[in-house]
Amino acid sequence: MKFDTPAGQNPIDQLKVIGKPTDRIDGKYKTTGTAPYAYEQHRAAPNAAYGYVLGSAIAKGRIASMDLAAAKAAPGVIAIVTADNAGPLGKGKMNTAKLLGGPAVDHYHQAIAVVVAETFEQARAAAALIRVDYARGKGRFDLASELDHAPLKGDDSGEGSKAPPVQRVGDFDKAFAAAPVTLDARYTTPDQSHAMMEPHASIAAWNGDELTLWTSNQMINWGKGDVATTLGIPKEKVRLISPYVGGGFGGKLFVRSDAIMAALGAKAAGRPVKVALQRPLIANNTTHRPATIQRIRIGCGKDGRITAIAHESASGDLPGGGPETAVSQTKLLYAGANRMTAMRLAVLDLPEGNAMRAPGEAPGLMALEIAMDEMAEKLGMDPVEFRIINDTQVDPAKPERPFSQRHLVECLRQGADRFGWSRRSAKPAQTRDGRWLVGMGVAAGFRNNMNMKSGARVGIDRKGVVTVATDMTDIGTGSYTVIAQTAAEMMGVPLDKVVVLLGDSSFPVSSGSGGQWGGNSSTAGVYAACMKLRDTVAQKLGFNSADVTFEDGKVRAGNRSVSLAEAAGDAGLSAEDTIEYGDLAKQAQQSTFAGHFVEVGVDAYTGEVRVRRMLAVCAAGRILNPKSARSQVIGAMTMGVGAALMEELAVDTRFGFFVNHDLAGYEVPVHADIPHQEVIFLDEVDPMTSPMKAKGVGELGLCGVGAAIANAIYNATGVRVRDYPITLDKHLEKLPAVA
Repeated sequence: MKFDTPAGQNPIDQLKVIGKPTDRIDGKYKTTGTAPYAYEQHRAAPNAAYGYVLGSAIAKGRIASMDLAAAKAAPGVIAIVTADNAGPLGKGKMNTAKLLGGPAVDHYHQAIAVVVAETFEQARAAAALIRVDYARGKGRFDLASELDHAPLKGDDSGEGSKAPPVQRVGDFDKAFAAAPVTLDARYTTPDQSHAMMEPHASIAAWNGDELTLWTSNQMINWGKGDVATTLGIPKEKVRLISPYVGGGFGGKLFVRSDAIMAALGAKAAGRPVKVALQRPLIANNTTHRPATIQRIRIGCGKDGRITAIAHESASGDLPGGGPETAVSQTKLLYAGANRMTAMRLAVLDLPEGNAMRAPGEAPGLMALEIAMDEMAEKLGMDPVEFRIINDTQVDPAKPERPFSQRHLVECLRQGADRFGWSRRSAKPAQTRDGRWLVGMGVAAGFRNNMNMKSGARVGIDRKGVVTVATDMTDIGTGSYTVIAQTAAEMMGVPLDKVVVLLGDSSFPVSSGSGGQWGGNSSTAGVYAACMKLRDTVAQKLGFNSADVTFEDGKVRAGNRSVSLAEAAGDAGLSAEDTIEYGDLAKQAQQSTFAGHFVEVGVDAYTGEVRVRRMLAVCAAGRILNPKSARSQVIGAMTMGVGAALMEELAVDTRFGFFVNHDLAGYEVPVHADIPHQEVIFLDEVDPMTSPMKAKGVGELGLCGVGAAIANAIYNATGVRVRDYPITLDKHLEKLPAVA
């Protein structure tokens, strides 16, 4: 199905099942421990041996020698695979560095060997017996020190955030120099880890020259292609299976070393092999969100209208990598005739930087939305009103190009009213609750909407059961449920008559889960397949497709009515189709918006920060399942608390690794950190995005949250912190004096 004209009235608009707050149909399996994750596919791959990955102990250099003798002689060892005996390996297009290092080492904890043994403990013990001599090379590990010679670099996050090396609209320099009120400030965000609960894990099994991988992966088709490329085998010889993923946040968009090392280990052992990366390798061996150093300049008239805005960002990555596209939202979020964005990319020898939930906008808004508050204060304006008067309904660089839907002002106004913004003291450090300094903060949320080609197969059996098969993944986002809701709505059956099969590369290729495109795109693919199946049913029954209705498990046309079970017959019926998008996204800018509001308390004596309450008001097209959408947003808001207050991968700039590479040293928020969250979805449909008229929302919930917290801390204390995370050492000595 080609989607190249705005959606009109269609069966989804019945809203009998779609749009209802529906419990996740996979929830019962996850809460009872019966949902098999990648490492738990015991029945599918019996008698699996265990692989343990050895990571490089240096960040840059070469392996001079590797003594495997003691490890090979250790109890239970079946095989050891290194670059010396793995055979020729390629590099997947989604990977920046090779997934098996040696003799050259590209980054700390790059996989250099996998030990396969009968038990996990035996594999781990044997790996500790491998003796590696390294020739350490000189590495580049400090972003700030590399900026002087970092070149300008444009890029695309692949998730809707992109920018050229430099983009100019109008004459920023002239307008900024002439502006009566200006801001010029520097902000930093640190390296961050995805820190998902389920580690990167895989089980590999060979059947002759055919490989099956049960793996924790967000994008099945991407992964299948990269596994084939890396191992040098035809794509059709690879099958990836990932029915349940225990969190990814972008860290599992791409195949990582657990999958490749499991495949290599299984080939060497002649039996299935399972590999789970140990927690330190998740931080150093896989991907992370790169640190940024950002400069923002804003010039305004005394009326508060922006006349000049510039956003520059610098980040680092391995050779061949790309920048964190932190300036992208600044091209679109606020009005202003004179604009400039620029990005620089330093070459660093740290582990690979890549997509983490809302790449680009998440760190970019952490800076931009502080700058907007700082500018509002300079102008003597309320921060909400300052944002509202600088709203734009068109692309500022291309005024002839409107937004498909843009309700940011409504998000901010409704949020301010709901949150009690009028009670906020404009002057900082004025509100107390016992020993707590109390403040409120606001930030705009923005995340581009993307549409991805997505396919599905839908069938009806002789019992009237509708089965949907697609390689779409469920990473905790509720894919099973919204896909079931879509099929139920389209085919006129209750949810308990729908079976959803996901996460298998033998199914039709879907959008996959990433960039908040998964829900809208995958359900649109199911919509397309259902429309084809509806036509098939109508044709079989001799009905006019234009007049047919599907409801209550029956097909009706005029005064004729036939059950779906009867229509399917003993052989059943099925149809397969793919939603493919035209150029509607070029005609109108498709984006999502939010107003984030936060109240914090800061202990006047110790500087401890406590988030007291949070509110997100979101405009993100039709909400397919308000219950799972809320879950996604509050999870993203929680991640925003971590980014603002605690999350930071500490870089050892001498040896080039992340020091706090476990969940003891890398702090993330827990339930006790999040007392109250509220989410409001505006009643919005966007016919430009898909037949579902929906958009993504799971990453929008993160974008802007960190800055709202930073702004609330400033309102509580009068201390402005521009370097994340906002830890005690950055504001304690500057807190108001305690009498």
